[in-house]
Amino acid sequence: MMPREPFGARLRTALETRGPLCVGIDPHAALLSAWGLGDDIAGLERFTRTVVDALADRVAVLKPQSAFFERFGSRGVAVLERAVADARAAGALVLMDAKRGDIGSTMAAYAAAYVEESSPLFCDAVTVSPYLGFGSLRPVLDTASANGAGVFVLALTSNPEGAEVQRATTAGGPSVAQVMLDHIARENEGALPLGSVGAVVGATLAEAGVALGVNGPLLAPGIGAQGATPADLPKVFGEAVGNVVPSVSRDVLRHGPSPQALREASDRFVGEIRAALA
Repeated sequence: MMPREPFGARLRTALETRGPLCVGIDPHAALLSAWGLGDDIAGLERFTRTVVDALADRVAVLKPQSAFFERFGSRGVAVLERAVADARAAGALVLMDAKRGDIGSTMAAYAAAYVEESSPLFCDAVTVSPYLGFGSLRPVLDTASANGAGVFVLALTSNPEGAEVQRATTAGGPSVAQVMLDHIARENEGALPLGSVGAVVGATLAEAGVALGVNGPLLAPGIGAQGATPADLPKVFGEAVGNVVPSVSRDVLRHGPSPQALREASDRFVGEIRAALA
């Protein structure tokens, strides 16, 4: 079996051909209700199937939030497995929004679950938390690299509570977020056209205030319902804006359950983002 092209290269191609957009799959109870669905397995499956069928053949990245599936136990995880497989088969890259973070054999098990090809939950990339130390991520970084997958490391998140940790400064040195970004840059050194280790940096920030030149993708949540707009991206990301993967969830998903309305909403965001980044 031929080795898979590295995630960074595949992502660059997807963003250029399908447009710079990641759409979240977040089947929380309020959204299921807004779609006229029950907060149960049937509703979860109908919602997820509709989003994947409507968008997986056109958007660059789909980002299921694992917690909304895990809350239904094994049956919810089964829905998630099918969604991942169907989305990837339709050509979308799948980023599992799991935000895992642990040490040693436990982190290795998370890696095996999400970025090892033999797993039924194998995805193109996964989000992780580095706040047990960047070195704790080594199992997932190595497993992802061996399987052509990517890793997105939380750096500066869009929630206001994050600043107390992420903006804290190390003794006589940079902020914690900058330390993580520096580690990411080293992981991506020499990678072309784009490294496979990315950072999560919220689009709602007034300004990043950190060096974002990590030669990797920058996942930018917060556009839409959280208050950021595509026009904010150049201000927040500066010279690194060309590596941004803007993420929208509620402001696309609220247009369901109509598949055509979901497609039109995602197309509008692609157009607005392309105009903002031009």
